[in-house]
Amino acid sequence: MQFQDIVGQKDIKHRLIQTIQDQRISHAQLFYGPPGSGKLPLAIAFAQYLSCENPTETDSCGVCPSCQKFNKLVHPDLHFVFPVVKSGSQRPISDSFIKAWRETLINTPYFTYQQWLGKLESENKQASIYRDEANEIIRKLNLKTYESEFKFMIIWLPEKMNITAANKLLKMIEEPPPKTVFMLISEDRNNVLPTIFSRTTPVKIPAINQKELASWIADQYKIDTTEAASISRMSRGNLAEARNHIEATEARQDYLVSMRNWLAAMVKKDITACIEWTEQLSARGRENQKNFLQYALRFFREMLMLRTKNKSLNFLLREENELAAKVTPHISLKKIFKIQEEIEQAYHHIERNGTPKIVLLDLSFNLIRLIQK
Repeated sequence: MQFQDIVGQKDIKHRLIQTIQDQRISHAQLFYGPPGSGKLPLAIAFAQYLSCENPTETDSCGVCPSCQKFNKLVHPDLHFVFPVVKSGSQRPISDSFIKAWRETLINTPYFTYQQWLGKLESENKQASIYRDEANEIIRKLNLKTYESEFKFMIIWLPEKMNITAANKLLKMIEEPPPKTVFMLISEDRNNVLPTIFSRTTPVKIPAINQKELASWIADQYKIDTTEAASISRMSRGNLAEARNHIEATEARQDYLVSMRNWLAAMVKKDITACIEWTEQLSARGRENQKNFLQYALRFFREMLMLRTKNKSLNFLLREENELAAKVTPHISLKKIFKIQEEIEQAYHHIERNGTPKIVLLDLSFNLIRLIQK
């Protein structure tokens, strides 16, 4: 993973490289910031640059033996820790799931916690960093380096670390063996245990600049620049969320049919149809449900543009515009805002493993009440 592979974050890249050139490398750093901002790829790129045999002023070379191993995430001095689930006879440590982790990270560096659970086929379980992991970290870091001058321990989502594991690591993080670099990657800094947080140097990673993200989207997915700007704006600098929007766009026709049925049921106050709709969407995976709710948020956002006659900011397709035009007379501007709040709340519950049937049916009934007022 090179710095050039990371979208935006020019200032952060410069600061990280400067700490290496000035020999001011902190032994324990906490990369924190919003989801989808590139914290994990930045940590890997930093480690790769520090280990590179022929670094340039701005990046690792990408071709030396060290870089080639980093590109495959198999460098012997690069260690990962991440939340795992307890499953059968497997020990609840990262090494038991390292193959899945490497595949996910190489294919989709900007993945989310929920997507990781999906990779583990454990969407309905919570993952954690357990006590056994702390023992593994201590064992590994007490070994000598193999090839690099430094050993790297990248801990993804330290907020998922249980107290027993954290307490075991306090001394190691505070006084690690020589040439050891801890990099903790957090999406919820406030939930990192204070005893862990106080022993790290915080590095705030902002959301990706929306113009830079839009440019990347347009180039990567061959999307019209106006549409790419819309996706970037809705994603608020979150690349993982932007990918969700793009996947939702690719499945747009399917979601349009579902939206049409849902709106018809709510406008007609057809409870039976709402229940059938709930059953159909509940049968899909959690990511698909989230993608539909993202689509719904976007649909009502575009309806808002129609209500305010701001057509220049409307990005609905022809069939979507026709559906929006039919429904608009039934839904006032004030109601649209409240509908969006209800959908966002449902998305939040689905993301946190709420029961889909209950969440979606409750959402439908709440929207019926809003529309029928």
